[in-house]
Amino acid sequence: MRQGRLRAIALMVAAVAAFSLMDGLLKFLAGRYPPLEVAVLRGATSLPFTVLPLLIARRLRDLLPRRWPMHLLRAALYVVTLVAFIYSVRALSLANAYALFLSAPLIVAALSAPLLKEQVGWRNWLAILVGLAGVLVMLRPSATGLASLGALAAILGACTYALSAIAVRVLTRTDTTVSVVFWTISLMTALAAVIAAPGWVPIETPHWKLLFALGALAAVAQYLLTEAFRSAPPSVVAPFEYTALLWGIAIDRVVWHVLPSARVCLGGAIVIAGGLYLIWRERVATSGAVARQSWKWAPEKGRITRRSSASEDTSANNEEQPP
Repeated sequence: MRQGRLRAIALMVAAVAAFSLMDGLLKFLAGRYPPLEVAVLRGATSLPFTVLPLLIARRLRDLLPRRWPMHLLRAALYVVTLVAFIYSVRALSLANAYALFLSAPLIVAALSAPLLKEQVGWRNWLAILVGLAGVLVMLRPSATGLASLGALAAILGACTYALSAIAVRVLTRTDTTVSVVFWTISLMTALAAVIAAPGWVPIETPHWKLLFALGALAAVAQYLLTEAFRSAPPSVVAPFEYTALLWGIAIDRVVWHVLPSARVCLGGAIVIAGGLYLIWRERVATSGAVARQSWKWAPEKGRITRRSSASEDTSANNEEQPP
């Protein structure tokens, strides 16, 4: 059990590192091409790596969509998310963009109450508000202005990402996960390509290998992420998604020779603390629910005995069957 969890944590850290390297490439390309064009290239380079495993496994039927309007809505949200994020990493350092974008889980938790009718307790609301206060620390609103355009773009991307995550939770009730991923990327790429076409900048020959690396990193990162969540509970591996901030700082230092300010580090720490508290609360709630289901009072023995839900279902079915 312990080795399995350590392996899952290592896989998550490696996945976040791969995503961070991919974002570093996006930042480099965004300095030479329009953000919309970079979004198109990001989607186009990911599609072959998404479809190839399904072709090999002969599972193309898993791509059949069932809710076209929701797929179109999520694709539109993803266009805004990706373009806003690319603009933010072009205008800001990776670490600064990450620190602001990491507020997305807090926004997801806040939106799940009105949009999904989920119960969000007062402790979770307090964690959300504290985390969002960390965003204000980083934005540093003043009389001269709220923040830079890059910072506002990161916040916009976090908000649309949160709405996209809510849409995923609705879509996966009827569509397969691979269908949601494929159609989101495909429709996003098509929508962004239509908008970007008038201002399209020809790709320079040396940059084609970077585009291949972009798609390969996305595929590797997605594989590592999937394996991490398959090897351990989300409450174990999800907190290590926040190592993105550390990877961002490292890449900024090595490649662009910059470091985040103390204000950004403080605000980022507050945002991460709020997110980690939400993960911890979810873990406590889940373990409590499991404990309530699996521990039952056995009056005939005068003590508490552990009974699995599977055995209870089996015994119940046996009682209902006629003799």
